[in-house]
Amino acid sequence: MVTGASGGFGGYALDWLRRLAPEDDIVGLIRDPRKAAKVESKGFEVRIGDYGDIDSLMSAFGGVDRLLFISGAPGNRRSEHAHVVEAAKRRGVSFIAYTSLAQADLVHNMLSTDHVFTEAKILQSGIPHTFLRNNWYLENEALLFRHALKTGRLIYMSDEATVGWALKREYAEAAARVLISGNEPEVMELSADPTRYGELAQALEAATGKAIEAVDLDEEQFVEALRDDASEQTVQGMVEVQRLIAHGDLEVESDDFTLALGHSLLGLEDAVKEVLSKQHLL
Repeated sequence: MVTGASGGFGGYALDWLRRLAPEDDIVGLIRDPRKAAKVESKGFEVRIGDYGDIDSLMSAFGGVDRLLFISGAPGNRRSEHAHVVEAAKRRGVSFIAYTSLAQADLVHNMLSTDHVFTEAKILQSGIPHTFLRNNWYLENEALLFRHALKTGRLIYMSDEATVGWALKREYAEAAARVLISGNEPEVMELSADPTRYGELAQALEAATGKAIEAVDLDEEQFVEALRDDASEQTVQGMVEVQRLIAHGDLEVESDDFTLALGHSLLGLEDAVKEVLSKQHLL
């Protein structure tokens, strides 16, 4: 079973699982019945379950052996994630692959605390598992790319800190392969090569043929620069992310990603092109 099956990550994971296992063995869990047709149209069985409703999860998890547990949205994430783990345990799920965050047990930031909580719940459950500690989706930088193409400046506020950017579909492929394998370690740090924003600016320039300068700003300058491009809430969220990047929370050196995939990641320039194309920026 893939949870969050109507979302971007879940959709990619289902597509990869189709290549790795019989379609009849794959089930998608979604919260909103109105989105069922989107997943069913691909030929997958769909079950309805809400992380906030443990009874719905108990019903949906019947007969599920291996679970790709895609983390939910911030808010009531701890209680919701606890429901998922409890339902999985009571229904006899034999393996959980959980999408966590890079270095979750070593850092302390706005994102890590819920993941640490969930990892602990899974450990306490006794269910065999792999924590997929995903670094950062390159798609998350789409707003900065859009701003850079407009101004010629890729702005950031994280000094020389590095990030292990990769495409969401690559993280989803790794998750699908781990779910099928069952022989992976308990923790996998899924990170591409550590990369600075200056290098990302170079890749953006190469991908578009436009001159792009990487510009390190302080927080006030960063907020002001993006004021007309996004809501105040969105910009503040990006500030929080820039803070954790500057702190080194996404600085990871690991070969777990390529080991999980069985092949190399897409090069940064081509990955940037893919993001730009999907955002209709090319």
